[in-house]
Amino acid sequence: MPLPSAAASASGAAVTDPVRVMIVDDAVVVRGLIGRWIDEDPALAVVASHRNGRLAVEDVMRSNPDVVVLDVEMPEMDGLTALPLLLKQKPGLVVVVASTLTRRNAEISLKCLSLGAADYVPKPESNASVTTSPEFKTEIVQKVKTLGLRARQRAGRAVRMPEPAPTPGMRPTTAMAHAPQPQRTPFARPAAQPGRISATARPDGGKPAIATRAYSNVAPRVLLIGSSTGGPQALTKLFGEIGPAIGNLPVLVTQHMPATFTAILAEHLTKASGRRAAEGVHGEPLMPGRIYVAPGGKHMVIGKDGHDTVVQLNDLPPVNFCKPAVDPLFQSAVPLFGAAILSVVLTGMGHDGAAGAGVIAKAGGSVIAQDEESSVVWGMPGAVAQAGAASEILPLDQIGSKIIRILSGGRP
Repeated sequence: MPLPSAAASASGAAVTDPVRVMIVDDAVVVRGLIGRWIDEDPALAVVASHRNGRLAVEDVMRSNPDVVVLDVEMPEMDGLTALPLLLKQKPGLVVVVASTLTRRNAEISLKCLSLGAADYVPKPESNASVTTSPEFKTEIVQKVKTLGLRARQRAGRAVRMPEPAPTPGMRPTTAMAHAPQPQRTPFARPAAQPGRISATARPDGGKPAIATRAYSNVAPRVLLIGSSTGGPQALTKLFGEIGPAIGNLPVLVTQHMPATFTAILAEHLTKASGRRAAEGVHGEPLMPGRIYVAPGGKHMVIGKDGHDTVVQLNDLPPVNFCKPAVDPLFQSAVPLFGAAILSVVLTGMGHDGAAGAGVIAKAGGSVIAQDEESSVVWGMPGAVAQAGAASEILPLDQIGSKIIRILSGGRP
């Protein structure tokens, strides 16, 4: 399918060089729906649509997509088989895996992430459900667009949006996309810290410097980690490094994932760390050396049961459109651990974790944010950094050694 020279926006203005998308799914209904949703966004354009992985592999160089939406279960060649072949032919290709929420498909999806897929999208159980699921539509378009634009940015390219026609009597402005506002929640968002961010560009013309806070001088008694897009890969790497060092404190992880996926993620973290990792269970006491993963569809927080500090699960509404969400976990730990919190915000879309990181920082705890270059998407850690809540902003391959140093009593 040839790429048009420009995609038309709803207002009739052309977008030159939109993000190119290939859709690979054996269901013609699904291909048609996803294709229509993609083409509705002026920054995206469908360049190819195929019913199996073999056709996608044969066509990937000709169609030259930036992003491939790849189904897991297909005839002739499934997604798991096609993935490495696609990445070999086109290094830097962004692949978003789509699969239904079965345990087998969840295992395959996480395997795909380890092989180089950028992210996954849980697909409704039936083709009929796909047509009536606004959540699936929103998630797949958002991830394709965000990851596609990120890939363009890294390659030094951009989607070129035209300047809007100026309104008579008004000064022209450049159009900006605004993320939807988070839903109201019972968890407080801290006030912005004045003076935390330098607005002055560096003399070399680079980005403005981001202010950081001092690390806590209190030994950590709990380690909290939040992540989203790119998180499973980052978590596996991180726990492979810090596993031997976390025997003296509990570790709690919130990764944006649906049910079934989080249980499998915990199994993977057990293998990576050499420590017992499992979904958190309501009421279980926090134990040193244990890794507690927030179960999909529930918020995981920390509370008290008599003298015990315990895991608590709740079914409150999504926070920052996420469930589980990072903010509730981070904020719940502050009254119990205060300055003895060591927290990490890894790669992910959106800004979940920024409010909680601000509360931790205000209480004297420490927050490490993953840096932009090593993040699949610098949404969550970027929001923490821009809020001035981070003690340090580090590449993924330096976060593990920093945690080990802090936990061993060394100077941060």
